[in-house]
Amino acid sequence: MKSKQAGVTLIGFLIIMAVVGFLAFMAMKLLPSYSEYMGVVKAMKQISTEGTNGKSLDQIRRDLMFKMGFQYVDDSTIKPANITIKRDAGGASQLQVVYDKDIPFMYNIDFLLHFNKSVPLQGNVDQ
Repeated sequence: MKSKQAGVTLIGFLIIMAVVGFLAFMAMKLLPSYSEYMGVVKAMKQISTEGTNGKSLDQIRRDLMFKMGFQYVDDSTIKPANITIKRDAGGASQLQVVYDKDIPFMYNIDFLLHFNKSVPLQGNVDQ
């Protein structure tokens, strides 16, 4: 009667753990930035649903920065210049936030994340 053993050797297990550990370290570096992005999206949707009748771009920027503070968005991440208003051919306005985030990973390796989100605005915006 022959028996066959099956399983992972110690070296194989260590290699698997090294790969899993590397991926976990990468996730720990990236997840806070995506969580912050979700806060930006939530703040933008709040501005969109409140309406912007008669508000200037500077007032919208201030309101958005204030709401992003409640979402734990770092002030150094998004500058007021990253917040713009686009107009379609039909005259509809969209609030757009475009920013880049540089995350140091290890040694001279960095992650560069590019975020771009637009939401439609309700009401008229003064330029």
